[in-house]
Formats: sequence, C-alpha cells, structure tokens
Amino acid sequence: MTQHASNDDASDAGAPISRRGFFKGAGAAGLAAAASPLALPTDAAAATADGTPEQIHLTWGNHACTAVYVSWASAAQAVNPRVRFGHSAGRERTVLAVQRTYTDGLNGQTVFTYHALLDELVPNAAVHYTVTADNDGNYAKPFVGSFRNAPRGRQPFRWTSYGDLATPVTSWVLSSLQSRYAVQAVERFEPLFHLLNGDLCYANLNPAAQPSVWADFGRNNQASAALRPWMPCPGNHEIEFNNGAEGFESYLTRYALPDNGTPFAGRWYSFRVGSVLFISLSADDVIYQDGGPFVAGPAALQPAPSTGNAPIEAGTSKYIRGYSNGAQTRWLEETLARGARDGDIDWIVVQMHQDALSSSKTGNGSDKGIRETWLPLFDRYGVDLVVCGHDHDYERSWPVRGCNHGVGRDAATGAAVDTCQPNPVVTADPADGSFDTSRGTVHLILGGGGTSAPLDSYGVNATNGKPQAKVFTKSNRPMAGASAGVYIRAGADAVEDAIWSARRDTGTGYGIAVFDLDPGTHGGKTSITIRYYHAPGADKAPTPNYELFETVVLSKERRG
Repeated sequence: MTQHASNDDASDAGAPISRRGFFKGAGAAGLAAAASPLALPTDAAAATADGTPEQIHLTWGNHACTAVYVSWASAAQAVNPRVRFGHSAGRERTVLAVQRTYTDGLNGQTVFTYHALLDELVPNAAVHYTVTADNDGNYAKPFVGSFRNAPRGRQPFRWTSYGDLATPVTSWVLSSLQSRYAVQAVERFEPLFHLLNGDLCYANLNPAAQPSVWADFGRNNQASAALRPWMPCPGNHEIEFNNGAEGFESYLTRYALPDNGTPFAGRWYSFRVGSVLFISLSADDVIYQDGGPFVAGPAALQPAPSTGNAPIEAGTSKYIRGYSNGAQTRWLEETLARGARDGDIDWIVVQMHQDALSSSKTGNGSDKGIRETWLPLFDRYGVDLVVCGHDHDYERSWPVRGCNHGVGRDAATGAAVDTCQPNPVVTADPADGSFDTSRGTVHLILGGGGTSAPLDSYGVNATNGKPQAKVFTKSNRPMAGASAGVYIRAGADAVEDAIWSARRDTGTGYGIAVFDLDPGTHGGKTSITIRYYHAPGADKAPTPNYELFETVVLSKERRG
C-alpha cells in the first residue's frame, strides 16, 4: 500500500460520531477525561486559539489488529478535536479525541495533547484518516494520513527499531541533523511499525525548554509516525524534574499506549502482532545506575516563578530505582507466563532502554539490576530477543541463558564481584547462519538513532585482548546531611569479560535494525531475519545513506 500524509480537502459533515471504546481499562494516569464529555473552551479567546494538529503519531491499541490510537498536540486548546477514519470500501466514522494536558514543572508552559481511539478495524487492512478541530488553522485542508493495521494469526510482517533519536534542531543538547535521516530510514524500509527504545528527545538536558524540545521531536517524527505506529519505551531522559512522581508526565501525556492493568499506566505494556508477543519495559525501575536528571551545580536549578516550584539544589537527582515496588516485575512474569502458555505465540520480543549486556566503554555499559531481576524470567519463559538503546552503538550478543557468579572484578581493587555474568550457549556462528533462540536469548544494542553523541568505544581486557564490559552493581546513596533527593551518584563499579559479546560496530554509532518475520508452516520452523544497517560517515557529517552491516537469522520450531 502506498501510505501518505497530506492536507487534502476533507469534510466530516454528516459522519457518525463514536465515543465507544475510548481508552478501555487504560488505568488511572491521565485518562479520567474518557469518562465524561470533552471539556471545551467557553470564551471567545479560547475558541479562536490555534488548535491546529501537529506532532501527529500512531500507536497500537489494546488489540493491535483492531485498534490504533491517533495522537497529536496543538499550540493551544483545540475545539472539538476529532478524527474521521474508515477503510477504503467501508463507511467512515468520526471519533472525538480525549484531551490530556500538563504544565511543565520547570518552565511553566502548558502542553495540550489529544488522543483518539480508532477501533473495530479490519485486521491487515488499509485505514485512511483525517485529523482536525474547529479551530484548526488548516480546517479547509486538514491533515490526512493512512496506515495498515496489524494482521491476525500467523502472517509475515516487518518492524524496525532503534533508540536515542533526539531532534534535528541542533540548538538542543545531544540533538543532530542525523535524527531527520533516521526517521527517513524508517520510511525507506516501510515497516508495519517501529520500536523506539527510549531516550526519545533528551528534553531533560534542556530544562528551560523541555516542551519545545518535545515539540521539535514530534514534528520530525510525524513524517513516519503518522503513517505507522511508533511504539516507545521510557528511558532515563524521559525523566524530568517536577513532572510527575517518576518524572514521566511529559512522556505519558503525549503517548496513548496499551493498558497494563496496574496503577502505572503507560510505563510498561505489551501488544501482539501475529505470532509475536512484544513487551515494552521501564528499566529505570530496576537498574542500579542513575541516568535521570541531575543538578551538577554549583548553583541550584531555578524553575520559572509561574510554576510555584522551589529551586532544585545542586546534587539533586531524580533517582527512581524501585518506583513500582515490584509491580512491574510481577506484571512481567504474568505476561510472560501467559505468552509461554499460548500455542499461537511463537516469539517473545522485549523492548527496554537500558542494557543488561553492553561492553561500551565510553557509554554506560551493563547493569546488574536488569540481570538479577529480569533475565531469570527471560530464561524461564523463553524470551527470544531483547532490543535496547542507551549506549550509542551497535552490539549483538550470542544467545545467553543463565549466568556465572563471582567472576567479575571490582574496577578499583580487582577483588571478586558477582556481576551475574550472562552465560553464552553459543560462541561461534553456526554453519547454517541461524541461531536457535529456544536455547537462549539474543540481546541487541541499537542506540544509534540520531543523537549527536554516537560511536561509543568498546571495552577490551588488556590482559587477554578480549571484549570487556563495565557493570553497575551498586545503587546511589543519599548524601549525608543533605536534603531529600540529594545523592552520591554511583559509577560503574565492576568489570567482567564480555564472553557474551558476538559483534560490535566500530565504524559508526548510527544505524537501524530491520526485522522480517517468516511465520513458517505447520510442523516446520519459523524465523526472524535481522538486518542491521549503519550510516558510515554520519559521525562526521549527517548522511541519508544507510548500508547493510550484518544479517542474522533467528530460527526455532513453530508451536502450531
């Protein structure tokens, strides 16, 4: 199907309006408006404000084969925001959008976002849609887009993935013109959907302008995200001071995501496409390292007076390890157990931001928190593939299962440390070029979206010349005598031989992974072909040219 996004003439006069199905069971965070009619401006000034839709993006609903969210923002409150949609040969419907807002806790700007659930869609079918509002500046020629819905049952499909994207507006910290080419790369490969593995735009590195950074990110992504779902996970740079309990309020306001049935709506979720169960996690809940916002000082961070928020003193960190009190891990085990019992699911793919297996030396490295909390569950329930970002490079692991204890070393003293070193079950490329993931989980680091700080260097053991990883095994600790939230930040305290590392890209940090599912036939095998494309030279000058770096095939017996 040829997909498009434009402002072609469209009118929704006479189209039936559907309110049914808005955010069914979506949890407590930010969705109370779904239970009552949309609150609209009552004064003339609000009614004439700019409600033009922008930053338009799609995400899967609770059932990816029948439901999609259309989400967007506008400069001011929209009047009667809505989406008209339909299949090529079917009747069109109009859905009113639910409004979510927040006021940034540092600069005081109020952000208006809108979310419309398109439900009862036909699986694996083309859907066209129009986004508008009564105060849409493009009302005579509103935004028009189209997408293909997910298939039902065992069908082939393609998805893509990377993390650490940023914006093409280079006045923002860690943003690069390469982020525009990274979005174009998704369109080049025309996936059904894209996984965006955290650290979306680095807004928290720009505390005086967080909403503006998010807006530039959304405008750039619209070229792809309005045509196919972009499914995100939160990373450490989605954590912002004074924006919600964990700092995710900006992220949660902008994204409508599948329900997880817990009080922590939007932080983690799952969805199913064909024979693949996808699980998206919030790793900040279990990691030891601290990657959230931090006031380095010497001066305090001063929020705008309009916020009413107090200065944030030097040394303060938004450190949120353990924020769900185990709720996420319990949900993860229940979700994995259901997937493992379901004979129609052949593959389990996990998305998170931080890394359990990374040998980056100049980046972050590996985190024992993920290893000890979630890797045993991945082993128990047969997770096939884990995709991450965080470190701005490409690294692939061998299939791993279980761990080796007590083989790490303290980085300062050389004493033995238990890093829960993942155990590779394969250490050489197989003759047929495919890895059987029923034996172990493959981990991919895909942190080369568009950030201006790519091309990490990798650790090497000076004694034996083999890959080496640094590992976080200790939490931050409060600074004695300081105010609450002022921490001593723990660095990576241990090292280990990265016996699990199979391939690293030393040429460039930028790239995109393309995944093609072959569902196979009854009684045979099913496979996922992974092609990783990198952008040589992009570390010196932005380039649209992505070249094939390696091809890997994951293969296993089909369950049904």
